[in-house]
Amino acid sequence: MKKRIQTALDKVRPALQADGGDVELIDVDDSGVVQVKLTGACGGCPMAQMTLKQGIERTLKKEVPEVKEVVAV
Repeated sequence: MKKRIQTALDKVRPALQADGGDVELIDVDDSGVVQVKLTGACGGCPMAQMTLKQGIERTLKKEVPEVKEVVAV
């Protein structure tokens, strides 16, 4: 599952990088909670929570149905 999540993150990464940020996969637990770290400009952006939920989480749930939630660490 971790490999599929990384592949899905690679799909959203170009949009984040275009704004000077990026996302890093930290961990995935057995219950489907994915921990990511927003880096660069995304780390301190006031829109980071929306990006996390509306962009990253939505894409991951679509690509990897086992994902239940994405949280930033």
